[in-house]
Amino acid sequence: MGSETQIFRMEDAPLQIIDGDRGKNYPSRTDQLDEGFCLFLNAGNVTTDGFKFDNKTFITKERDELLRKGKLQRNDIVITTRGTVGNVAFYDHKISIEHLRINSGMVIIRTDENLLDPRYAYYFLKSNSFKNQVQMLRTGSAQPQLPIRDINRIKIPIPPLKEQKRIAHILGTLDDKIELNQRMNQTLEDIAQAVFKSWFVDFDPVRAKMAGEPYPLPDEIMAIFPDELVESELGMIPKGWEVSTINNEIELVGGGTPSTRNPKYWENGTYNFATPKDLSHLSSIFLLDTDRKVTKAGLNKISSGLLAPGTLLMSSRAPVGYLAINKIPVCINQGFIAMKCNKRLTANYMLNWAKIYMELIKSRASGTTFSELSKRNFRPMEILVPSQEIIVKFYNYISSNFDQIFLNLKMNMSLIPQRESLLDRLL
Repeated sequence: MGSETQIFRMEDAPLQIIDGDRGKNYPSRTDQLDEGFCLFLNAGNVTTDGFKFDNKTFITKERDELLRKGKLQRNDIVITTRGTVGNVAFYDHKISIEHLRINSGMVIIRTDENLLDPRYAYYFLKSNSFKNQVQMLRTGSAQPQLPIRDINRIKIPIPPLKEQKRIAHILGTLDDKIELNQRMNQTLEDIAQAVFKSWFVDFDPVRAKMAGEPYPLPDEIMAIFPDELVESELGMIPKGWEVSTINNEIELVGGGTPSTRNPKYWENGTYNFATPKDLSHLSSIFLLDTDRKVTKAGLNKISSGLLAPGTLLMSSRAPVGYLAINKIPVCINQGFIAMKCNKRLTANYMLNWAKIYMELIKSRASGTTFSELSKRNFRPMEILVPSQEIIVKFYNYISSNFDQIFLNLKMNMSLIPQRESLLDRLL
């Protein structure tokens, strides 16, 4: 940064720190709906990678109009301030949702755009400079918090507006490429999912053959689909296909965590150690790296050992349902059920099956403190086993999608460190 850069405390910078409405009209649990007028943000919506809207909660227009504070405007920045502290998301034109409000565990940063570029401010709030200051200020052991009085003490460097915009443009270009790859991966994954559903859930090729109607698949693929549906425990299924159970088709293993108090399990570790957190921020169906590593001694403390590439990992607690196929040897903690697909059903098949039937899988979870799916409850689930020939054809048919997803993920793995390095150098 140039010599014209000034350092401000946040309370003196050209910005507002806006709290949510915590008064008598704050939405209760019964006010929060699956659909409605205004999205009421929850902690899961503001992640280390920005906004994520897998699970949405809404309030009505009437409830929204009762609240005095905490409504987002375009170019606002949201920071989480309780529990998971310091996650940041930017509410720009890319977010299609028109009405959003923060909950009581967040604040809004709103800049004076004539003096402080909002995207520059957003990148500062994602920088190590901000994170290190947050770490020093964070209070609360059981429930970490970052109150506004402490945010006000954080120092922010502010160069001239033209320089701010230049920095935001450089970082934004990298972010746009990363986001484009993520969106492309989601589209490719959705296409593969749609093919799986058509072939193995709705049985469209079979129904087309039964009706004597054309279906948009090559003849050599159509030839291997049955031309009849028969009654089974799962309802009508293609003739010759089987109903089995997870227990009969998949080897399930769990993991564990070596004592974090013993440095010999962790210091200079070289073996990839996965937790559900490694899957929670993935915009991909593949796991290529992990945040933590264990030593050989640590690995020996985990009964399932080092899982070979091609194992399907599914988080089994808090929350249930993150999925990824590992492309690297990896050991796992106790928050997973790992599926060794070394019999009739492939990891690719199981990944798509699990995504479609995830609500049914989750219904088998139990627990009072948090929901957990045990291997015991998962094993009896019934599953359809098509012919081996069709499973192979499915993999070949959508393999180019998976190859491109893998390449995009690898590109992002190189782009993200570049962005992080630039972020610190420019800020």
